Amino acid sequence: MVSLFFQEVEWNRGGSSGPTARSSGPRQFTMEELEQATKQFDACNLMGYGSFGSVYKGLLRDGTVVAIKKRAGSPRREFISEVSNLLEIRHRNLVTLLGYCIESGYQMLVFEYLPNGSISNHLYYGQNPTTKLEFKRRLSIALDAAKGFSHLHNSLKPPLLHRNFKTGNVLVDENFIAKVSDAGLSSLLERIEEAGPSSQASADPFKDPEAEQSGIFSEKNDVYSFGVFLLELVTGVGAPNAETLGPLGTLMQWVESRQKSGSLVDPQLLGTFTAEGIRDFIRLMLLCVVLPGKQRPKMDAVVLELERISEKEMALTTLMGEGTATITPGSELFT
Repeated sequence: MVSLFFQEVEWNRGGSSGPTARSSGPRQFTMEELEQATKQFDACNLMGYGSFGSVYKGLLRDGTVVAIKKRAGSPRREFISEVSNLLEIRHRNLVTLLGYCIESGYQMLVFEYLPNGSISNHLYYGQNPTTKLEFKRRLSIALDAAKGFSHLHNSLKPPLLHRNFKTGNVLVDENFIAKVSDAGLSSLLERIEEAGPSSQASADPFKDPEAEQSGIFSEKNDVYSFGVFLLELVTGVGAPNAETLGPLGTLMQWVESRQKSGSLVDPQLLGTFTAEGIRDFIRLMLLCVVLPGKQRPKMDAVVLELERISEKEMALTTLMGEGTATITPGSELFT
């Protein structure tokens, strides 16, 4: 069985294991290639840590810049099977998986590299103070991410649930086109981790309370996570977690309280939106996090609504100039 497994690995690599060896399929990188790309995984190339492990920036021999996710793990059929499925997923608003490596006691995934990093870094970590995230740009980022999500939910058969979505998983390229990262990694980790399914911390603000209670995950739970992402785009700060909200508090109550006090909208947005545009954006956000979850829209409907808001905002600001800082009273958003 073991010999057959490594024969399959060599076949996927495109090696000369016989006249029927495939010339295409999942690309298996060698450890030597990835060590060379990262200067032996030097700390200077370490970009951070994610659910899959350490993340390194690398430069391949052909000049391609990549992001390499590395974790300890032995070769397993489940790993190759799941990665093969993920390699088939292609969309303009999803971070592309390029290949994998399983050598020397490590499992590694090689992704396209997006030079502008995650939206969370620009939004509330101040990675690039010169980057102005005005309302229309945040609308564009939200729409890009929604399109990526819609592809996962509506174009793939069966649908692929993200299950670990957060603002840090929305990356932007050199043109600030947003792409959703880590799609399918939760399912991959569940299949290859002997300790059982991975789980998010209970205090994670992106985790749907309904999924936590039932232990069952559906598309509606992904929509909740997307709604929290929209909330962070509005506020410019991290969303409150369950500990912050308290045992009787809900995210919607927190939003209403901030809205009534006039402290919901990021001060950096002032003067860059119309009252109608920000109101509709907040309404959509609230629909995505509403309880019970069966009342939430599907991601294709979220895409359509963001397109409508964006087109109207563009038309209004083109005709009237940039919007005012006037905000609709909080009570009106909940009727």
